[in-house]
Formats: sequence, C-alpha cells, structure tokens
Amino acid sequence: MRSIVLSNGGPIGFRQRLKHLVWRMIQVLPDRSFISLKFFSIGGRFPNLDVPRNFTDKVQVRKLYDRDPLFPIMVDKHAVKKFVSDRVGEDYVIKTLWVGRDLFEVDWSAIRLPVVVKPTHGSGQGVFVEKQKDINALLESDLPGKWLETKHHRHNREWAYGEFEPQLIVEEMLQGLADAPDDYRFFVFSGKVRLIAVRLRRKGVSYEAFFSPDGVRLDLRSGYRAPASGEVELPASLSKMISVAEKLACDTDFVRVDLYACEDRVFVGELTLYPGGGFPGCVPDAWDRKLGDMWNLRTKLLQKK
Repeated sequence: MRSIVLSNGGPIGFRQRLKHLVWRMIQVLPDRSFISLKFFSIGGRFPNLDVPRNFTDKVQVRKLYDRDPLFPIMVDKHAVKKFVSDRVGEDYVIKTLWVGRDLFEVDWSAIRLPVVVKPTHGSGQGVFVEKQKDINALLESDLPGKWLETKHHRHNREWAYGEFEPQLIVEEMLQGLADAPDDYRFFVFSGKVRLIAVRLRRKGVSYEAFFSPDGVRLDLRSGYRAPASGEVELPASLSKMISVAEKLACDTDFVRVDLYACEDRVFVGELTLYPGGGFPGCVPDAWDRKLGDMWNLRTKLLQKK
C-alpha cells in the first residue's frame, strides 16, 4: 500500500520537527496571529496583510477574508466533480467508485483495482490500493479514521475546507508511463494561465519543473521539490489543458488547476485555492512578487482592513 504523498527525497531534520512543534503550540491563536507567526517561522518575515503585494501575502488575505460560496465546492474532492463536469464535460472527471465515511461498507468485490483512496477535505493524504493485501492493510489500519478526524481548515486556516462534511472517496487510478501520472499545475489569474508547474514522480520521489504558458522551461525552483534534471517534455495536449484550466477558473481571481495527461486524454486532479497554504516556498521566491502582480485580488477583501 503506497502513499500518494510524494517524498522530496530527504529526511525531516531537527529544525523542521521543531517548527511543527511550534505550529501545534500556536494553534490556539486567532487566525490573523496564527498566520503571521507561522509565515514568519517559515520565511523569516511577516506577511503584509494590509497592503499585500506578493503572491504569498495575497493567499493569506484570501484565507482571512474571502468567503466565496463557490470555494467549498471547488476544494471538496467529491463535490468538485459535478462542477468540472458542468464546466468542461464529464470526460475530464476521474471516475468515482464509492464515496462515504466507512470503508467497511465498500463492496470491494465490485471494485476493480488499482484505485486511489483518499479523504475529500484536504491534501497530503491518501493511498494507492493495487492488490487485495492493500485493501486488508488499509482496513486494518487507523488511517481512514485519522484522515476524517484531521481538521485541514485549522492547520493553515484555509476556511473552505471546513465548510463541508469530510468523506472518503475511492477513485479509479490513472496509469502513468513510469509511476503515477505527472501532475501539471496551472496557475490561472483572472481566467488566464500565467505559469505551469510540473510535478514528476519517479520511484516515489518528487521533482518539479516550471514553464511559461507557451511551453518554455523557466529557470525556477520552489522550496518544496528539487528541480527535475534533464529535459522535461510537455504533453501534446498542452493547449487542450490550458483551455480546460481557463474554463474552470473563469469565475475566480486566482486558482491553481491541477491536471493529468494520460495518452490522449486529460483529467482534472483538483482545484487548489491555497497552494502550500500560501507560505514561503509554495512558489519560487524569484516569482513571488511577479505572481502577486498578476493577481488582481478582489477589491472587497482589501476594503475589509
């Protein structure tokens, strides 16, 4: 039973463990104070929440003030499928085989493996179920219960994730050429793709590469993954993927649309409103201000301060 979480290939050091301890200690603080302190612990500066300029600052402002009723639908991994189907067609939707809160209610004899099992209300959790022994291991583990108990909306104060009941979802597993399919992440501002981040999975380790919308690789790296070495080919369906991303994002000032390309088909992975919680490292530092300039943050949010 393999985790869907991609390793960055390195161990978690003492300093990172200490940060996690501090973050747990400050969970009791109000949203604005918590966000400011966690941001500082990661990036060495406080976010500008009054006159945001950088992309990372604007994500924090969105977390604090934007209560768009569409957001909970967009981040719910089950509810978003109807949204995607209505916008671009059900051919782009990964098939759901079961959804509920108790995996013991699943008729596993009717489920064709491999599948992905994950919670609907967050990220960084889930497993690939490829054989009967994986089903047994998952049912015997405490993972599903822990997933449902996790309050993702409190960890980074991402409001939308707390506005619906968490469930577990069983999906068809898309097959990539080497491992899981590469993940293409389209940063869409006011309906236009401005940056593409590619997350590659190779032997359980994750690498990344950044591209302009016209397919030119950019000399950028974030704080999350090592850059992919050698040439990284974009799929022949890139223009289709850009079109899909822009159609899905047309009602927002910003959203990251995550897509998969499998042979001649494109599938929607998820819609991300708060990439990496908006903390330093979620986008390349060199482009933090540039991406912030691309984001016309809703005026009503700025007027709240």
